[in-house]
Parts: sequence; C-alpha cells; structure tokens
Amino acid sequence: MKINHKVGQYGEDMACHFLQQEGFTIITRNWHCPFGELDIVAQSKKLLLFVEVKYRKKSSFGGVLYSITPAKLRKMRKSIECYLQQNPHRGDIRADAILIEDNQPLQHIKNIME
Repeated sequence: MKINHKVGQYGEDMACHFLQQEGFTIITRNWHCPFGELDIVAQSKKLLLFVEVKYRKKSSFGGVLYSITPAKLRKMRKSIECYLQQNPHRGDIRADAILIEDNQPLQHIKNIME
C-alpha cells in the first residue's frame, strides 16, 4: 500500500467516524466508476450523502479547501450520476466535503455542488 493511500484512508476513517456520530450509516467507501471515485456514500433516513474527503498534513498551497477544484466537482457530479443509475434512490441527495488538516478541527462543508 502506498503512503498516500494510507494517509487518505486515515482521513476517510476519521470522516466515517464523524458521519456515524452524526447519525449516518456508511453505505460504501471508495466507489469507482469510469468518471472517478466517490470517497464515501452514506445515508441517514431518506438522505443519501456523497462525501469528498480531503486530508492534508500541512496547510501548504492554500490549505485543503483549495484542493476541491471545479474539475474535481465536475468529476464528482458525473460519478454521483453514475452511482444513482446503478443504485436508484428515492429521496434527497446531497454532496458534501469533509476537510481535515493536521492539528485543525475537522470541517464539514454541506452542499458543495451549489
């Protein structure tokens, strides 16, 4: 396993723990399709949540927030559409980001597609 993968997995583990504390059930992690990857898919009641997780050990290059680019959002939107074609859902959907920088509180940003 590459070092980057271990660091990313650690960030996703933290994000999953946070979401579970918020009442979400984790449906899947690292879901792949031709358009990209969905880090976490979770559900709470009728809300299906797609979460992009970004973890950085340092705040260089403007910090973790700047790693969510318009191109990343386009790929995420296409991946969500692909997921929903394969896994139909009758309820609300939302795309969020969980940002983690070392020595900083976790940030949960809701509705990153808006």
